[in-house]
Amino acid sequence: MIGGLASHIFGSFAKEDFREILITHQVRTFFIMPKNYQHILVLVFAVKEINENPTILPNITLGFHIYDSYTNNRMTYRAILDLISMHPRYVPNYGCGIEKNLMAVIGGLDFGTSLYIATILGVYKIPQLSYGSFAPQNTDQSQPAPFYRMVPNGDHQYTGIVELLLHFSWTWVGLLAGNNEIGEKCMQTLQPLLSRKHICLAFFERTPQASYGYNNLPLLYHQVNQVIVKSKASAVIFCGNSASILALQPMLAQWERENVAGTPMRKVWILTAQLDFIGTTYPKRWDMQVLQGSISFTVHSNEVQSFRTFLQLLNPFEENGDGFLKQFWTLVFRCLFPNSNMEEKPSGSCTGEEKLEELPSSDFEMSMTGHSYSVYNAVYAMAHALHNTLLHRSKQRAAMEGEMQELPKLQAWQVPPHSVCSPSCPPGSRKKKKEGEKFCCYDCAPCPQGRIASQKDMNDCTGCSEDHYPNKDQTQCIPKTISFLTFGEPLGMCISFLSLLFFLLTLLVLVIFAKHQDTPLVRANNRDLTYTLLMSLLLCFLCPFIFLSQPERVSCLLRQMTFGVVFTVTVSCVLAKTVTVVLAFMATKPGSRMRKWVGKRLASAIVLTCTIIQAGICTVWLGTSPPFPHFDKYYLTGEIILECNEGSAAMFYCVLGYMGFLAIVSFAVAFLARKLPDSFNEAKFITFSMLLFCSVWISFVPVYLSTKGKHMVAVEIFSILASSAGLMGSIFAPKCYIIMLRPDQNTRGQLIRN
Repeated sequence: MIGGLASHIFGSFAKEDFREILITHQVRTFFIMPKNYQHILVLVFAVKEINENPTILPNITLGFHIYDSYTNNRMTYRAILDLISMHPRYVPNYGCGIEKNLMAVIGGLDFGTSLYIATILGVYKIPQLSYGSFAPQNTDQSQPAPFYRMVPNGDHQYTGIVELLLHFSWTWVGLLAGNNEIGEKCMQTLQPLLSRKHICLAFFERTPQASYGYNNLPLLYHQVNQVIVKSKASAVIFCGNSASILALQPMLAQWERENVAGTPMRKVWILTAQLDFIGTTYPKRWDMQVLQGSISFTVHSNEVQSFRTFLQLLNPFEENGDGFLKQFWTLVFRCLFPNSNMEEKPSGSCTGEEKLEELPSSDFEMSMTGHSYSVYNAVYAMAHALHNTLLHRSKQRAAMEGEMQELPKLQAWQVPPHSVCSPSCPPGSRKKKKEGEKFCCYDCAPCPQGRIASQKDMNDCTGCSEDHYPNKDQTQCIPKTISFLTFGEPLGMCISFLSLLFFLLTLLVLVIFAKHQDTPLVRANNRDLTYTLLMSLLLCFLCPFIFLSQPERVSCLLRQMTFGVVFTVTVSCVLAKTVTVVLAFMATKPGSRMRKWVGKRLASAIVLTCTIIQAGICTVWLGTSPPFPHFDKYYLTGEIILECNEGSAAMFYCVLGYMGFLAIVSFAVAFLARKLPDSFNEAKFITFSMLLFCSVWISFVPVYLSTKGKHMVAVEIFSILASSAGLMGSIFAPKCYIIMLRPDQNTRGQLIRN
């Protein structure tokens, strides 16, 4: 004999009075959950298959006796005592009737029911096979009797729920749990899992025990309307036992009736595997439209083809010992059998030709459900164990092997767009916590300057590496471009053109002077010194080309050193010319001792001495802290400035200061000699050129310090060109005018006469 304890009937009973023996119980509320009737039929079907199979338990006939738990602890205990007692009297522990050779009990559907069964079966050492209880593994070990589960550990589905939420980015969810052991277990397990994965609970509510008295509907409706419906959470997890769905349905149905505006609830219900979409035969059938699009974890099942045929052959008019069948048939098809004593008279009579496949799936399913498949496996597991025991085999064969089937893919219409407390922060922004709110509720703040957020919902913005910079939206890092002044860009082309133009003009002046080298104007005031000045000016106009090349170690060394030495030669030549003019006129005075200083040797000595001093300064600069190429990655946002670092700013300004000192001395001497006769006097032109030279380089310093990168280089180049052009124009333009346009004034007599 196999005992079965189903959860097909739901009943609410009056309080028992144990002062007298009661054979019957006073029922307050009574209805059935027709979908669970399949669990009973599967047990019958499996026993029938085994009895017809000659390879399993030959010469042994299996029988069964099935009771219902009424989803009630008192009736569960009574049913188990009936199973282990002799028939027909209810006398536990006494053998005074037809013996029941009870080998095992299959049940129950819920965790609580399974524990009630185990309490009594443990005394008699009768194995129990639970077909729906998702009891955790450690709970099994504490049972006093052999307790076997036909379903996996329930903790695994909670991990699956969390992964499902993460897959759809649902971080703001509700949790509705039944007011029972399953609900308590769900709450204790899910809350830390959700917290570790940064998923917040918008609300947590406990549903009352499943009851269909109309008195509690206002309370249920208030709970739904005030908490669940008004919550921004679009995903709601519902945990409970198989009957917990009976508490959810009237809550949702009542809300739909009261929803005058007709606004849809727009919630996705995530149901655990213990739950099922079941209808009831209570006078009011609840509409399950609200649960459309729900996501449900389910128990593994396989299709058993002959089971559908078995269901199709059911006939309520045949005497088959099934005390549940007529009741089931009457309530699901709303028909009446002869001699029925039902208070509510359905319309029409039962004919037996009604089709089970025409019933909605919430009432009955023709394919074997997950829980039914567990019952089917439980019967075969017990049969194989008994078979092996009877054949004295040492090892028990595996009851059932198989892999979990892959869950069907979710359709897009089943998934809401969001279930979050706050909208996702787009890339380029970060989460900013709201004071007094849960961590899933936040504002979005733009990333600060220089930082990015490449993904949605980042807790903090990150900085780019030194050679990258944020794009305009601050969503990604872009490689910086290397920036330095080149020949190819407009500024570089302009500088190159001016440098080449002034170089050619200076070269033209040099050619003119060389061609007219024997004229009095060219020979006056030291012709060799004039050529040296023109040659140094040519080099000054070529210096910008060194500055326009890419900064490298050699080019950085040559830039300032070449500029410093060449410009020192130029300024010292001007100084030598000025001193020569002054000494020449002083030497013409009677008795003057200055005659011995007038000549080429003095001018050469001035130029050479001044140049050697500047070269010494540059040598010290090179030996202590020479210029070097440097990458400035921070000054500009999108560029890396490649520049020549001066190495020692002090030495750089020493070079400039020394040139400025020579220019000031030249200016002072020329200013004193400005009133000497015009024909032999360059002092006025030198005074003007030195004034221009000093103005350029004095203004250069603040501008140079306030710029960076290619603009700093451009400032220095323009200062070089402006000062060099000023010298050439001031000193040589008047002479070229006379040589080329007024040759009549370029005579010795004219000069002496003036």
